[in-house]
Amino acid sequence: MGTEVSVELWHEDPAAGMAAARAVMDEYHRINALMSTYIEDSEISRLNREAANAPFTVGRELFDLVARSLELARLSDGCFDITYDSVGFLYDLRAGIVPDDAERRSKLPLINYRAVELDADKLTIRYWHPGMRINLGGIAKGYAVERGAAILRERGVRHALLNAGGDSRVVGDRRGQPWMIGVRDPRARDAVVARLPLVDEAISTAGDYERFFERDGVRYHHILNPTTGLPSTGIRSVTVIGPDGTMTDGLDTAIFVMGVRKGMALIASLPGYEAVIVDEHGKLFYSAGLLSPPSQ
Repeated sequence: MGTEVSVELWHEDPAAGMAAARAVMDEYHRINALMSTYIEDSEISRLNREAANAPFTVGRELFDLVARSLELARLSDGCFDITYDSVGFLYDLRAGIVPDDAERRSKLPLINYRAVELDADKLTIRYWHPGMRINLGGIAKGYAVERGAAILRERGVRHALLNAGGDSRVVGDRRGQPWMIGVRDPRARDAVVARLPLVDEAISTAGDYERFFERDGVRYHHILNPTTGLPSTGIRSVTVIGPDGTMTDGLDTAIFVMGVRKGMALIASLPGYEAVIVDEHGKLFYSAGLLSPPSQ
């Protein structure tokens, strides 16, 4: 899925610990082979090629994650929308390529999560419009670390840190102390704006510094506003903490697009979830369940 992955764990038996780590890495690769649009023969790539022609049968795992993604789209009033890739595929941030206005506008009507039709009985997915594409990059990495954590628990691991890009999952504590996870300063690679103590929780960050380039004073990054097909503005980074990595991964993207006020209102409606937002001016905002640090 275009990111680095890792797992760190403690086990009394070194051989069992290495076996557990390999099992997690195997799971990462399995999910990547299933859900990465970078892989031509992945299930999601085949879905994107065929689903506008007729209902396409997928496995239960992909079906369920698409269903969860559409639920989050409804929850966020479309600010999280996996059909963003109908325009997003036109961007190549590594090469500094963005679509021109005419090309972007021509594809914009294809960003519409409501035009993805699911049949839970037949496990089929259909797109209503030719040219539609979905991309699970905003939720699948959180799903991957959550799956990895489940594998470790099944193997008796009680202390672990799993990471996939901006998504992390901690299992238990750090052998008697909470895991301290830093929230990176979006404009300074080696600085942090907050440190959060975590025990058995997930944390996900969406930032405009992860994949981007700048041209003529404009920062082009990978988090698109589904309404415009342009990189979302107003926020530099969103970090979400909660009990489920799949949910924290989707929520950080949704809030990034929603903005501070609406994003914090969404977090307030979800018990067990908290957020830290850095806006376009570098100002920090904390949800009600987090204590703000002293004034700087």
